[in-house]
Amino acid sequence: MANVVVVGSQWGDEGKGKIVDWLSEQADVVVRFQGGHNAGHTLVVNGAVYKLSLLPSGVVRPGKLSVIGNGVVLDPQALVDELDRLAKQGVVVGPERLRIAETTPLILPVHRELDALRENAASPETRIGTTRRGIGPAYEDKVGRRAIRLVDLSDMSTLPAKVERLLTHHNLLRRGLGLPEVDPAALIAELEALAPKVLPFMDRVWELLDTARRAGKRILFEGAQGSLLDIDHGTYPYVTSSNTVAAAAASGSGVGPGALDYVLGITKAYTTRVGEGPFPTELTDAVGQTLGTVGREFGVVTGRPRRCGWFDAVLVRQTVKTCGIHGIALTKLDVLDGFDEVKVCVGYRLDGRVIDYLPAEGGAQTRVEPIYETIPGWRESTAGARSWADLPAGAVKYVRWVEELIGCPVAILSTSPERDDTILVQNPFQA
Repeated sequence: MANVVVVGSQWGDEGKGKIVDWLSEQADVVVRFQGGHNAGHTLVVNGAVYKLSLLPSGVVRPGKLSVIGNGVVLDPQALVDELDRLAKQGVVVGPERLRIAETTPLILPVHRELDALRENAASPETRIGTTRRGIGPAYEDKVGRRAIRLVDLSDMSTLPAKVERLLTHHNLLRRGLGLPEVDPAALIAELEALAPKVLPFMDRVWELLDTARRAGKRILFEGAQGSLLDIDHGTYPYVTSSNTVAAAAASGSGVGPGALDYVLGITKAYTTRVGEGPFPTELTDAVGQTLGTVGREFGVVTGRPRRCGWFDAVLVRQTVKTCGIHGIALTKLDVLDGFDEVKVCVGYRLDGRVIDYLPAEGGAQTRVEPIYETIPGWRESTAGARSWADLPAGAVKYVRWVEELIGCPVAILSTSPERDDTILVQNPFQA
């Protein structure tokens, strides 16, 4: 019996929500281990559509325990709002179904404001493309040892000193920007109002997960964004502010690395990216527009259109190595239906030489040129296929080609947003 880590193997938006929901039926515990409410998952269950941005995907499944780990930055107001939205859809999530690590740092209004100010002030050439939700500044305060954490709301007598330490930093920044200082009393009052709404969910998650693991429970660790947005291993500085690779599941939830048995990399059959940053296979022609239209490529949280391009085997092969991916879940194969030919990037050309990796230096990342190989497309539909026999020969050839190029087998093949339109090759929980 394996514990499974699910990560995005590209720049996010690979369809993790459906796969995690599909796997959560077998899991006892679903853990979100990094990121904030800047990530989005769309789940389609029995025709009902659920849009989640902070909560683990398991919350829509009765009988599952959902956990938000210490590696997440938590906006308490966003949490309350998301719980309210789910309740209106008939999914009531109480403390018996959701637990949050006591050491989880909080996203505060001052973080959201600073995030927006920075992004608005940046030139188009230097803009990162953040969601302006305060995630980056909140992680900065965590590393700077001045964050307000969930557990701090449990003792209001010590909160003023902690708020003072936080605002000593932020008000200094605000004075330099000509902004009014944040009133400590107002911030404390806001946190006092939120405390009774969020504290019932607080727990010693490290202990809870250890107990579950020793009892033989199946644990599913759910990452946000994609591995190419990792703060260390992504296309820096056009990345998120947390570690999105599989190893972060351990540090972001409080389990040892030995508890991570199988890593599943969610991989789109083509490539997309939201926001700024290098994108070697980006297509701005009719093909790119078709991929975006047919694939409905718009951000769940932001609504921003995603940039689209052919599958980049160089990047996914690199992610397979940095995440230790055992198998991939290939999604949105049906979006490629109807193309006369399908291309895949198999290498890069940089300043006249051929390389098989994405350079770490930003300037080189923008100069790499994709080297494509082409195979014939297929006219038959793959949408809704639930077995290999349902797939056209051209689509099967494409899947096998992808496996060979990235050096990793396909464990799951997804052919539509519906959870049952899934071809299982290897069950990660039984690997």
